Amino acid sequence: MLELIGRSKPLFEGDVLREERNLSELVAKSRFLVIGGAGSIGQAVAREIFKRRPAALHVVDISENNMVELVRDIRSTLGYIDGDFRTFAIDCGSHEFAALMNAGQGYDYVLNLSAMKHVRSEKDPFTLMRLIEVNILNTIASMQQAKKQDVHKYFCVSTDKAANPVNMMGASKRIMEMFLMRESLTLPISTARFANVAFSDGSLLHGFNQRFAKQQPISAPNDVRRYFVTPQESGELCLMSSLLGENRDIFFPKLTEALDLTRFSDIAVRYLQALGFEPFECGSEDEARGRSAELIARKQWPVYFFASDTTGEKDFEEFYTDAETLDMDRFPNLGVIKNEPIFDADKLDWFISRIDDIRSGATWDKPEILALFNEMIPDFNHKETGKYLDNRM
Repeated sequence: MLELIGRSKPLFEGDVLREERNLSELVAKSRFLVIGGAGSIGQAVAREIFKRRPAALHVVDISENNMVELVRDIRSTLGYIDGDFRTFAIDCGSHEFAALMNAGQGYDYVLNLSAMKHVRSEKDPFTLMRLIEVNILNTIASMQQAKKQDVHKYFCVSTDKAANPVNMMGASKRIMEMFLMRESLTLPISTARFANVAFSDGSLLHGFNQRFAKQQPISAPNDVRRYFVTPQESGELCLMSSLLGENRDIFFPKLTEALDLTRFSDIAVRYLQALGFEPFECGSEDEARGRSAELIARKQWPVYFFASDTTGEKDFEEFYTDAETLDMDRFPNLGVIKNEPIFDADKLDWFISRIDDIRSGATWDKPEILALFNEMIPDFNHKETGKYLDNRM
């Protein structure tokens, strides 16, 4: 996978090796709850914890099928542990989840990897409200439940798109970070911002696998350059932040020669060549669809590359802003944003009240939600083109 995303070595190998004894000792004596543990990042985090033999690892996710695959994958590679390893196919915003939190011996660490991560989720006001529920409201609720159980540490994943956000997904995570600051007064928290996770579920690169399996053309933008981490690196980053991060720390990958921007179209070319096919660039979607059988039969794969014009695409990716305080010396390949507990309590309460008001209506529109986000993030530079990836092949 590293070669496909244009790299030759793992990002955090040195950091993990340097801290391995500490990480393993902490995991071995601790009880973990991983929320959203059947997603791509959640599975990677669960694996990182499991292989260090925790006292307990409980995984929660609404995807029953992905949860089955997580267990099969762990059993087929890592095997078994003496600790208590269990999975629960429940929603973290549900009554059942609250009952789980109140049962048993409790947890030392709660890691929340549950998120709606796609920019396309803002295309309609109803999916957008679900994004707010998952990324903000459920996070607040699970933090409060963790606090009641005297959890040692709460970790919640953020995104690079929370730094100077231009889309509603990134803005929702920025607002979530504001709530984290408030809760940090009574519950130790940490988080991480990181780039695209290569071949994660639902991502464009994951779509390459789907298109190849179904013998369909591959399409990708040829003008969008992004940073990528592997699933294992995403798990390592989350584990390091949750176990080693101080209260209010935000971990992120340092921009070194090992982490460079790469184009989706370049990954598509390397991907197909690794599978023994030569990409054949078509001039339109119609040509790519129409010539699929012919081209694939002669070991060529139809591709359609295009200039991006979809809503919420940042011109460049960044992990922090000029206003944030950084610690770049603690780890060789990880940077840390150091935060003071600065927040506007009245504004946070107002946000919750406005969301409740909007949701109490028979229906709602995107402009009123966007106006709310603009109030919370005055410099929110929302990029709206009216086009989303659902309009692409």
